[in-house]
Amino acid sequence: MNTNLLNGQTALISGGLGDIGFATAAAMARLGADIALSDIRAVSEADRYVREIESYGVRCLYHQVDIGNPDLIKPWIDEVAAVLGIPQIIIANAAIVHLKGFHEISSAEWIKELNVNLNGAFFMTQHATHLLREAKMPGRVVFVGSWAAERVHSHMPAYSVAKAGVRMLCRCMALDLAPAGILVNEIAPGYVAAGLTGKIWKEHPEMMHVSKEKVPTRLVIDVEEVAEQIVYLCDPRNRHMTGSTLLMDGGLSL
Repeated sequence: MNTNLLNGQTALISGGLGDIGFATAAAMARLGADIALSDIRAVSEADRYVREIESYGVRCLYHQVDIGNPDLIKPWIDEVAAVLGIPQIIIANAAIVHLKGFHEISSAEWIKELNVNLNGAFFMTQHATHLLREAKMPGRVVFVGSWAAERVHSHMPAYSVAKAGVRMLCRCMALDLAPAGILVNEIAPGYVAAGLTGKIWKEHPEMMHVSKEKVPTRLVIDVEEVAEQIVYLCDPRNRHMTGSTLLMDGGLSL
């Protein structure tokens, strides 16, 4: 791939210190994009991540942002635009999950999951694409969704509902923004050996073998593979794919 593919562009990534978010940031930095990361971790904890991104010869900003709080989103994006330029690549990646059934999850946990996984993705992409339209600039938006958006997961209903909402949000935004040259898509991974799934497997090791046996290909996904497909969706040569879901689940949803 052309190592200058994303030169001159800024990539905005929520959940940027997580496994998928940071793998995506590194992949885009290697292609020349400046990187703006947010996460809930303290700025001091982000230093080594920022240095790694800067080692690729690009600029990197980190902001501590709870994406579930809409009041924090606009100031973050406005500062990124002022320092690095208006982001043309927008990756809504931040997510949380509670492994609790319909009658076990608390009202606070339900609201928190929807605020981070769905509302945060909406407010982030709404403001970032508003800046793009005002500046008459093209762009790419990718929602990091999940195969859980289309299959019942009774042990994590809030997550599944939120990701189903993200899928429709993607389609609505894609139709609205297409005339402005802003393409909006979703990537929907299955079992990734990192991120939220990796955290669950670490806490419940017996679940990894059971999960892998459910996958028709008998393979789990590496974060680098997810990052590669996100880069594909953001490739400026990809001019026609919008409102789509790139499902990479090894056949799980079949």
